Amino acid sequence: MLPAQHRLRHSADFAAAVRAAGGARSGSRLIVVHANQTDARAGHPPRVGFVVSKAVGSAVVRNRTKRRLRALAHERLGVLPAGTDVVIRANPAAAQADSADLGHELDRLLARVIERLPSARAS
Repeated sequence: MLPAQHRLRHSADFAAAVRAAGGARSGSRLIVVHANQTDARAGHPPRVGFVVSKAVGSAVVRNRTKRRLRALAHERLGVLPAGTDVVIRANPAAAQADSADLGHELDRLLARVIERLPSARAS
């Protein structure tokens, strides 16, 4: 489970991570990862949110998919820069994927979006 300080909770925070200028996005057949950093969040712990729509499956399937993604994201909090908000959106294929495949895709996509963030370009 993600600690409270690492959770995105409000729709405005989700919208800022997904739609705001200066953000980064990368996707695959299984998941799409959106990330954004703002000056207001500088120095704060990274936060992660999840979007698992009804297209993924029934409530049981969606909750299981979200639990698996949450556990994988928890293991990767250390690689996220401070002040970063990340939204992980599950595609329908994520419901049938095993955790190893989801983890591999998450690693690959997180690395890609982190290098596209403004703080990575400034370094």
